[in-house]
Amino acid sequence: MYNLIGIAISVIIVVSVVLALLALLISRISLNRNVWLAGVFADILDFFYLPIKAVFQRFADTRTLDTWMVSLKNVAHRSDFAKTKYRLLLTPHCLRSLDCPAPSTRFGIECRSCGRCVFSKMKEDAERFGYTLYIIAGSSYVRHIVQKESVDGALLVACNYELNKVMRSLKRRKIVTYGVPLLTDGCYNTEVDYENLIAVLESFGAPLQVTTAANPKNPEA
Repeated sequence: MYNLIGIAISVIIVVSVVLALLALLISRISLNRNVWLAGVFADILDFFYLPIKAVFQRFADTRTLDTWMVSLKNVAHRSDFAKTKYRLLLTPHCLRSLDCPAPSTRFGIECRSCGRCVFSKMKEDAERFGYTLYIIAGSSYVRHIVQKESVDGALLVACNYELNKVMRSLKRRKIVTYGVPLLTDGCYNTEVDYENLIAVLESFGAPLQVTTAANPKNPEA
């Protein structure tokens, strides 16, 4: 009996290691091209995230793991995100100017459109593409925002660590996510490739409820 239990445990460990390694390989490939079963492999990496992260902490850089996972999840979520009807644009406060005059609330920073940083333009573009913009000082703000807003999609701008963290959190709330990584990490003076952000917004178009409201007789227009 104990021999059977030992064999079963050994098989489970071997299968788990093989699946985790395969998922890591697929996530690495996703950086350069589309991959099959991206959602399945993303779920595998989420399930084994803590032990895999521990290995990366010892032998590599955990930022690499988060970069691979975000890339894989973007591939997995792209088609579902395009079908979402109500979207948030969640962005980090580290992009704002150091002398930003905007006040802080439990839902994030309330942009005053002062023109001192990228958020003045981002606020306009978010509205133009049908997103509700939130500027947050950490992933803890997300809980308050999703309780306030009834949404099914969230476009995230952040470092890969925060992207992966929020993606895993919103997955439990059935909110489809897509991530746009920052060019630089840090707590202030970070940068985002704004042309890439606009390209992502354009690639998805306006959410379905915006399109339908503009074209009530032709929702597909």
